[in-house]
Amino acid sequence: MPRTPILLLLAAASLTAADYAAEGKLWWAHIQFLADDKLEGRNTGSEGYRQAATYVATRFEKLGLKPGGTSGYQQPVKFETRTLVEAESSLALLAGDTVQELKLGQDATLAARGEAATIVTAPLVFVGYGLNIPEAGYNDLKGLELQGKIAVYVNGPGPAKASGNVKSHYSSAAERWAALHKAGAIGVVTIANPRMPAPGAAPGAGPGTPPAGGRGGRGAMPPQPVVSLADASLRENTGMLVSAAITRNGGEKFFAGSGHTYEEILKLAANNEALPTFPLAVSLRAKTAVTTGTLEAPNVAAILPGSDPKLKDEYVVFSSHLDHLGPGRPGAMDNASGVASVLEVARLFKESGVKPKRSIIFLTVTGEEKGELGSRYFAGHPTVPFKQIVADINLDMFLPLYKLKVLEVQGLTESTLGDLITAAAKAEGVDVQTDREPEQNRFIRSDQYSFIRQGIPSLAFKFGYEFGSPEEKTRTEWVKNIYHKAGDGLNQPVDTESAAKFDRIIFGLVQRIADDPNRPQWRADSFFKRFAK
Repeated sequence: MPRTPILLLLAAASLTAADYAAEGKLWWAHIQFLADDKLEGRNTGSEGYRQAATYVATRFEKLGLKPGGTSGYQQPVKFETRTLVEAESSLALLAGDTVQELKLGQDATLAARGEAATIVTAPLVFVGYGLNIPEAGYNDLKGLELQGKIAVYVNGPGPAKASGNVKSHYSSAAERWAALHKAGAIGVVTIANPRMPAPGAAPGAGPGTPPAGGRGGRGAMPPQPVVSLADASLRENTGMLVSAAITRNGGEKFFAGSGHTYEEILKLAANNEALPTFPLAVSLRAKTAVTTGTLEAPNVAAILPGSDPKLKDEYVVFSSHLDHLGPGRPGAMDNASGVASVLEVARLFKESGVKPKRSIIFLTVTGEEKGELGSRYFAGHPTVPFKQIVADINLDMFLPLYKLKVLEVQGLTESTLGDLITAAAKAEGVDVQTDREPEQNRFIRSDQYSFIRQGIPSLAFKFGYEFGSPEEKTRTEWVKNIYHKAGDGLNQPVDTESAAKFDRIIFGLVQRIADDPNRPQWRADSFFKRFAK
């Protein structure tokens, strides 16, 4: 046998004898830098984010990876910000000659989303869940006159008889607004889904309703800037002139005289029942004063070139988001953990001597916490020809909080990638399972969805558990008490050896995708197959 293949086999054999303890320490070292208080939570556009991006780019360069684009390792991404000036903004309900002023933060909240026109007065129409799902023969908008009006809806998936993925797609903020805008709506007023925890922190979530007297649980904190891509062609709320939300305190004021009550609507939605649709008896006058600004925060990308002349111009993207929420929220698991795994899998490829047949793009993106903006920008302005990207494997707080026995795979049954991750996990003695909480819509709530919507088969992951197990309790309590809070720092218990084992599984997965002579394909019965180009 020629010498080179022997060396590669020896390298692969050496790699198989993994030292999870040592590799877990290497993984954790990246998190210690990225989640250090000195980086102040890596908010998009901040100095802390810039330091994080430099750290990742430097590690890519030290590994000998090629820069991911013509601008080097860092792909510049420009943003616009809009911050509500509450003292100069107002909401009022109009009924004939009667004007009822609303108290911002108590009766309702106002956001600087979309185009936020200075002054808008328009009738209100309650549109149920605001969903149009053709596959289910379900349409809340049927028969409604929405031209020039503001749609009021409950921010939930609704009772349509459809799969979780179908409902997740259509109930995303972007798709829901697309349907409403097409029907003629010029703005939205949302009601929080009573079946779900109060929003305000969930990545990729649409506008929700904070509790009475607060703003998404932020208490007396000032309004935070709404961040959008400077590239107007990539924005998903074009034409939205008003974005507001009803608090429980102000609910009945909106529904007075309509023949329905706010509590009636909440009760139906809490049981996931069909909602009536009807014009409200009031119009909304919204005065939105904003200050504008700009930000820049790069994606960071590197390429491990493929070795097969026929496949090296095709790419497997391995992605994770680098940003978090700013001071006081260090974001260790969300999502320094995913970035650390991107760096560690890149290291495993380089140090093992494995030569993948396809090229691999190691990608850390910005602005995920602002609505998957960095990945949307990369998908819209890829550093390689987009049609040559064959898959995206995305990591977003995979939560190594206990021993890895079973791996939850979002998208497991949607594409042929499911076969490859099953084999890669089995090689490390780990089983796989589908999403334990499909109602959380996680498959469409992180950066993989920027690729999915462009037709690229994708997967995302969490450490799995069995229902009723201690692992389920651990994960549930983490989400309740630590997610998007100060506790997601360097002092929480994390199973670093299991994180290293997970990295080995992902290494095996990415290698399998890169070496498979066939491109990944959506399953014939997958909802997402429609996006394939």
